[in-house]
Amino acid sequence: MKLNYIKILVAASVLTFTSTSCSNLLDVRETDFLGGNDALRTIANNESLLVGTYSIFNNQMGIHFNGVFSDELKPGDFYVSQTTHEWRFSPDDIGIRDSYTALDPYYRVIDRANRIFVALPDAPSEGAADDELKKKIRGEALFLRAYSHFELFRYYCKNYDPAGLGMIYMTEPSLEPKERENMGPYFEKILADIKEAKSLLKDDYTDIYRANRLAVVALHARVALYMKNWNEAITNASEFISNRPLASKTEFADIWKDKSNAEQVFKISRTTASSSRVGSIFRGLFTKNAAGALVAPASISWIPSDKLWNMYDQENDVRFASYLIDEEILKKINGKPSKILNKYAGSGYATTNENVNDLKIFRTAEMYLIRAEARAEAGTVSGANSAESDLNALRAARIKGYTNATFSSKDAVISAIMDERFKELALEGHRFWDLKRRGLPVQRLDSDAPSAAGKTLPANDFRFVLPIPNEEKLANPLIQQNEGYN
Repeated sequence: MKLNYIKILVAASVLTFTSTSCSNLLDVRETDFLGGNDALRTIANNESLLVGTYSIFNNQMGIHFNGVFSDELKPGDFYVSQTTHEWRFSPDDIGIRDSYTALDPYYRVIDRANRIFVALPDAPSEGAADDELKKKIRGEALFLRAYSHFELFRYYCKNYDPAGLGMIYMTEPSLEPKERENMGPYFEKILADIKEAKSLLKDDYTDIYRANRLAVVALHARVALYMKNWNEAITNASEFISNRPLASKTEFADIWKDKSNAEQVFKISRTTASSSRVGSIFRGLFTKNAAGALVAPASISWIPSDKLWNMYDQENDVRFASYLIDEEILKKINGKPSKILNKYAGSGYATTNENVNDLKIFRTAEMYLIRAEARAEAGTVSGANSAESDLNALRAARIKGYTNATFSSKDAVISAIMDERFKELALEGHRFWDLKRRGLPVQRLDSDAPSAAGKTLPANDFRFVLPIPNEEKLANPLIQQNEGYN
């Protein structure tokens, strides 16, 4: 929310194009002409700004961040991020050396959403269709604002505590320095935005690149899990599950090739025009020589950890082949890692869309795991409609010949759920925060740790929370720094 950046947004807040199709949102280009209410006179103007808001909204940094900070990844053949991978960072380098700074991107989304809330009520309506479109635009903007504020909490706050320090919940465009507020009122505002968004949006899956009501339901389930509001987590996860069943074993592979929208209600389009290819950091980028032969990447920055690799039943679990690959081409090159990520492979080596994949924001599998954890915490460990039954249902959908497991205690089933989250949601932007919210350490295998200092991040260590960058402190002197960084 840096003030100097918001000043720029005052003069550059609206995109010129007014297409309502968002199939390739990240092809949208920023423009620099006068924004504000004068540029948001019509409903179409406001929808253009909404589309522009989607164009800067993504969780690619969260995917990289969670992998590098947790036990999902190990260094490849070019290790340049020692500071973050070994949890050595400070307010003056978290945004310079490795660019893990969530304040700018998420407050940019929030600022644009807030400009819609100011201008949209005054946009003239010519009938019922316009009235419905205004509701839809407002509902989507509320979803984006709630989601972005929740992400800021995950990066910069300790585990949920109503009296703990939250972030700054922006409800209007403002240049005024502000203090962070407590999590109690901060989450009340998140939940208020979610509640209103649910009332305005419909379950419309015709454009999966724009939020609908079920996407808001999924966000509510995720927020409730972090708040330890088990009943709300169960209710919202159940609604999602009843509307979107788990993918079949055949469909599952197609999810990661962007050939199927099974399990999904909202995702983010990534194209060759996007700022980066999500898979390149895990796979490198192949080329072809003059003879047409494949040439391996100059470097592969990050590869799956041995810990993650060894978690799967490699013969029967369909996730293994969809997520990971021991690449024969790379086996032949001395010094190159061959065990790489397959999850974000795109269209194949040395093709136009290599390493280009849509970002899946909510999936049915996550809802099963949310419900399972909430049911366990609420005391329903085994039997029908229990943590056990949810875990078995998910495993049966992923593992050939699976035999149902039984669990005798809450601790046993919670441990199994955490392992399943590790496998199912690998490199989707959850692992580091899962360990944080459960009060667990990051514990790497010796083979995955670059050094003794990089093997373990103790449970509840202050470094599970990022520092507020110094540049933000300079722009907003009222913002409080996180514990351990002063």
